[in-house]
This record gives sequence, structure tokens and C-alpha cells, in this order.
Amino acid sequence: MSEVSPIVLIVDDEVQIRRFLRTGFELNGFVVHESGTGAEAIRAAAMRPIDIVIVDLGLPDMDGAEVVTRLRSWSTVPIIVLSVRSAETQKVQLLEMGADDYVVKPFGIAELLARVRVALRRQSRAASGEPSVTIGPLTIDLAARTVTLNGQRLTLTPKEYRLLQVLAQHAGNVVTHQHLLKEVWGSVHVQDTHYLRIFVRKLRQKIEPTPDSPKILVTELGVGYRLAHAAEAENGAAAPVTAG
Repeated sequence: MSEVSPIVLIVDDEVQIRRFLRTGFELNGFVVHESGTGAEAIRAAAMRPIDIVIVDLGLPDMDGAEVVTRLRSWSTVPIIVLSVRSAETQKVQLLEMGADDYVVKPFGIAELLARVRVALRRQSRAASGEPSVTIGPLTIDLAARTVTLNGQRLTLTPKEYRLLQVLAQHAGNVVTHQHLLKEVWGSVHVQDTHYLRIFVRKLRQKIEPTPDSPKILVTELGVGYRLAHAAEAENGAAAPVTAG
């Protein structure tokens, strides 16, 4: 996190939720702006610098998904969606529309803050061109195209490396099945999820200290995969994660 306090825009029509989030973010060094409608949020994001947007789907004037689409049409600001809607298809749809993460209500402020920090780190890494990603004992050097585990260089096939590269470019965030298939195998294979299962299994054999209990390359059931946060990989505390 930079020395300058990051600015978060909270978009939710419930005053109590905004108050709860404002308290949590301000206690953790954030500057907070609020919007109660989608139109206010889009206007606020266009008129002032914003580092991250937290948006609820149930807004009075438009669906939060429309806010995601409209912001993403001109901005790369990280967007995290909050909602009581927990259907996997909806999560996939929002991630494909450009949301960076999706948190189901009810949630804990600690979980939301962790996801916000991951999204901000990823944004900062993309802006600075940071060439390497480290998750526990695994380091992916994107500039040198090398992967090491506990300092020992690994040998990956081109497809295995490309899969890991795409995940590393979104480290800490969920990458949907369709996005991974499109990036690694091409658009004609976006429904061939069995490709992913096979290559994820092979990759885990190489990058996970304990492949049968993965802590680095984790599954978001029905949605996709993600590389764990560094703390998760070290502590094995990836709560919403299951092997798959």
C-alpha cells in the first residue's frame, strides 16, 4: 500500500452498510467516498481520483452490474462486487464483465479488506510493471519467464507456463474458466473445462509442496482458479478454497 492513503468509493443504497464499511476502511487508513446510486457512483468516479470501487448489486436506479460495465468501459480502477446473490453463474458473469472480485453478503470486514489490498497490489504491480510474483515458496518471474519453488528452477511445458502466467497476472483474484481457456487454448476452446482440470492437476504436481492439499493454486468451485494470497499460502488459511 502506498504512503498516500488509498481512496475507496463505496456504492450501496443502505446507509447502515455504508456506515459499517466507512468505519472499517477509515480505521485501516483509507479515504472514503460514498454513493447511494449507480448514477452518483459513475459521476463520482469520473470527477475525482478513485483507487478502488466497492459496489452493491441492488441499487435503486440501476443494477450494480451496469455500474461495473459502464466503469469498465473507460476505467481500469479495481472493482469489487458485494451482493447477497451467491449463484456461481452470476459470479462468473460479473467477473467476465470486468469486476475484479466478488464478495457474498454477509461478510467480515477483515475478508473484504484483504481482497481490497490484493486488488490494489495487482493494480500497482500492473502500473509499475513489477516483473515477479511470489506466493509462499513459489516465485514466477514474468520478465525472465522462469518459475522457481524454494529457489529451485522448475521445468514447465509451454501450456503449463502460460496457464501459470495468466494466473500470476491476476494473483490473488479469481480467473474464470472461460478466461483461462481463451488465454491458453484460444476462443474455440472456452467450453473445454476438462483441459483446465488436466493441466491444473499437472501444474500442482510441480508447484505445490503438497499437491493433494493445494495451498497455492486453488479452486473457486464453479467459477475458476486463483493463485492464493501470500499469507494464505504460508498459513494454509485459504478459507473459501477447495481442491479441485
